[in-house]
Amino acid sequence: MKERTIYYSDPLNDDFADNDIKTVELPSDYSYFPKTAMRRGVAFFLYHIVATPLVIPMQKIVYNEKVIGREKVKDYLDEGFFMYGNHTRAMGDAYCPGIISFPKKAYIVAGADAFSIKGIRRIVEDLGGIALPLNSKGFKNYSQAMKRHAEMDHVVAIYPESHIWPQYTGIRPFRSAAFHYPAESGKPVFTFTTTWQKRKILPGARTVVYVDGPFIPDMDLPIDQRKQALRDAALEAMTEAAKNSDYEKIHYVYRPENEDRSDAAV
Repeated sequence: MKERTIYYSDPLNDDFADNDIKTVELPSDYSYFPKTAMRRGVAFFLYHIVATPLVIPMQKIVYNEKVIGREKVKDYLDEGFFMYGNHTRAMGDAYCPGIISFPKKAYIVAGADAFSIKGIRRIVEDLGGIALPLNSKGFKNYSQAMKRHAEMDHVVAIYPESHIWPQYTGIRPFRSAAFHYPAESGKPVFTFTTTWQKRKILPGARTVVYVDGPFIPDMDLPIDQRKQALRDAALEAMTEAAKNSDYEKIHYVYRPENEDRSDAAV
């Protein structure tokens, strides 16, 4: 096993995705929902007929993935919910929410990078991507879209850590602001925590995902307290589930920003 060390200084903002994508800023009037019946039909076909039959076996082949606790969401599929996961993979994290919510579509909040690759923006949209705006100009549209997803009883997945840290085995800090929409709408919250565990026979790691919840917003509390309570419950559940990781290929080491970081990733 070839190990690697990554040095970080800011657990909230450091990003190690290394995708080399030139980010394109989306227009402030960006449309979050397909406007025509044809687009909606194409989206349904791509997600349910093309992507889903491929994704489930692919996740099993690539990661030998196992999901523990998926039955917890079963009674909440009709009313919809928000789910929060740790961000340790690129494609794997794009597929996992849909497996948990199957057969219902999972919509995933994603950074602008995912919508910046020429020629595939519409595919990302049709597969459930919800574009996170880069600036305040686009936030009004985004906020209205998130409220509409809640009203339409959709399943929405959010990665509150925001940035990808490949194969990181802990849980990074995240803000209560990420829980605004379930706190506002009263929708249940679930967590799904990806852990990295040694394979029993083959070398390397497999992923085991733990689903926890539901965490129900207390609508008698002021919204800021609701957000904080949901954040605390989610963080506690994810931190506990992350303890099941027993394989660490990449070591993450804290180094203050003013120190020499010439060997930041080796």
